[in-house]
Amino acid sequence: MKRGEREPQASRARLDSAAMWRWLRAALLTLIAIAPLRAGSQMPPVDPRVPLGQLLELAFEENTVIAFDAQGGSIAQNLELGEEVHWYGTQGAIGIVLTDRRILAVAANSGSFQEARYRRGESAPSEALLGDRVAIVATSERAVGFDGGSGNLIEYRFGPQESLVAAQTGANVVVVVTDRKLLGLSPFVGGFFPTPLFVRERVERINPSPNLVTVQTDHRYLTFRSDSTIWTELNRPLG
Repeated sequence: MKRGEREPQASRARLDSAAMWRWLRAALLTLIAIAPLRAGSQMPPVDPRVPLGQLLELAFEENTVIAFDAQGGSIAQNLELGEEVHWYGTQGAIGIVLTDRRILAVAANSGSFQEARYRRGESAPSEALLGDRVAIVATSERAVGFDGGSGNLIEYRFGPQESLVAAQTGANVVVVVTDRKLLGLSPFVGGFFPTPLFVRERVERINPSPNLVTVQTDHRYLTFRSDSTIWTELNRPLG
């Protein structure tokens, strides 16, 4: 066979090899893009009696925050030019990052970070309180809760002359106490659920447990459960 007759075959072989490499590269890029979404869609156990291990970790790479979940997925959030991280933490299935500009929140089942920006004149928080599936951040003007079940940030803006007294978390429940009301938050029912305090009613003790919080005042016991949307109350005996 003549040399001139072998050249078209070699050329076709080189073209076939190049096409195969392009196909493999495209397939690998597709797998990299899809894998975090599949892993991120894996829900942690929803039975509130099941305590969670550490399902989420945060890492910082230059101007990017990366959340890694226990299923092998990852979610990235870019920081803005000049934005500084002041605090961050993870517990169970959630992670919170506080910067000088906003609150960033992510859950193990999230497709992206959620954010709440500070308003003009609002004092930034110094830390967040974390449970396994809930978190609470208090600023000078509002309480911002994170519902790890839906992956949503939920906000309650303090009224005129209303002030924060305390905030605490259990694994699956948050309580916010102001001088006017109590607010309960759960990852299983969604939203803040308020109950008013009496005029001059004094909060004496807050007892959070994984799925229940009891607030003792000088008049009553008030209880919020993670599977409920209402507060129950029991009057204290007059003494």
